[in-house]
Amino acid sequence: MAKRRAGKVATARSVAATVVERVLRDEAFAAAALDAELERAVQLEERDRRLATELTYGTLRCRVLLETRLASFASRGLRALDPATLSHLLVAAYQLVVLDRIPAFAAVSETVDLVRSARGEGMGRFVNAVLRRLSDEVSRQGKTRIDDAVSRSIHPWLLDRIRCALGSTEEATRYAIAGPWPPPASIRLRCAADRDLWRDRIAQAAPGARIEPGKASPLSLVLTGAGHLARLPGHGTEWIQQEEGSQLIGLALGARPGDIVLDACAGRGNKTSLLAMQVGEGGAVDAADLHASKLQIAQAHALALGVRVRATCAVDWSVGVGDVQAVYDRVLVDAPCSGTGTLRRRPDLLSRDLQAALPDLRSKQVEILVRAASRCRPGGRVVYSVCSVLEEEAERVVQEAIRRDPSLQPAPFDSPEAAALAGSATTLRLLPHVHGTDGYFLASLRRKEEDPL
Repeated sequence: MAKRRAGKVATARSVAATVVERVLRDEAFAAAALDAELERAVQLEERDRRLATELTYGTLRCRVLLETRLASFASRGLRALDPATLSHLLVAAYQLVVLDRIPAFAAVSETVDLVRSARGEGMGRFVNAVLRRLSDEVSRQGKTRIDDAVSRSIHPWLLDRIRCALGSTEEATRYAIAGPWPPPASIRLRCAADRDLWRDRIAQAAPGARIEPGKASPLSLVLTGAGHLARLPGHGTEWIQQEEGSQLIGLALGARPGDIVLDACAGRGNKTSLLAMQVGEGGAVDAADLHASKLQIAQAHALALGVRVRATCAVDWSVGVGDVQAVYDRVLVDAPCSGTGTLRRRPDLLSRDLQAALPDLRSKQVEILVRAASRCRPGGRVVYSVCSVLEEEAERVVQEAIRRDPSLQPAPFDSPEAAALAGSATTLRLLPHVHGTDGYFLASLRRKEEDPL
């Protein structure tokens, strides 16, 4: 992890450069890394915290363009630079090339001071020369619009695969550049009737926040500028933080009171607790996941919300079904995936070459879906979902699963919330520029009734 030199006071630029370094070097999640740095930088005013966020996400979104512009002025090239120096250069280049409101001299001067302090006088002179040449070029040619900068930084393969999934290059570009970056926080209430109650209570606790109902989930409130959600009233007991599209995935299963439900890839249990609320005391929800530690967290979160997970099972669906019995009315399979639906939270994915990873991912997704769906009773319902819109992880997985197990049939969603968006279709894509959520693919399946003897 990058460390600041003792005695140095964090600034918006130093925080952003530290986060960018972690993302590029360690493939850290931008949102989590930024949150950690801002927690340490307690002395930063709100204005500087907002600037640190803008610099972090903007730099990562435009990285390819920024590197191209910088490389033309770096006689020794960029590859030989240490990660910290490169990150400082990228953050400064974003200010020079894209942002309008920051004077060039301020961006260059502070960056040079930071690099000189960490890497010495020689590297400071190098950074100064590169940035001043870039600044002169921008003065002659003008700034680059953020949408253009992002579009020119998307990996060509990724843009092509999104185009194939969404139907046109224009739609793929809208998807890839859709903001805000980062997106606002979403919370999930116990029931839709509580929306006004908790909107008022949270507004009182965070008077500067903007609080709006979600578009996709009737249980959602979307919060902007509310600060640390864990400090707000009701957190963890009356509502939880859960991305709105993730809420809809849980709702899409259509769980009813009294149902016996399996959350096959439960993770930390956000959807598990939602399903437990839907089935009520007369039903039951079991949770399975590869990681037993996550299942313990899922149980604790459910108990805090006043609901219960009946049983948990650590199982690797890619190799077998473990001890999970075939008794469920409904099975939710929210499979591991590329995460390309989370571009607003993980801007580094825009420029990453994910092509090599997809075949193994798709193979694993098929195995997980086929085996987890086998635990559903005849006549029961299965929903498959991924936080991706790519066909390789979406339609192709469903088609292969049906080929492997013909008892699985596409069926319209048995859920009013999903049907309101999908109509009679058996699949649904949630898109940030359409629904305000992360990007998701959902497919609704039904297991055929057994033929009578």
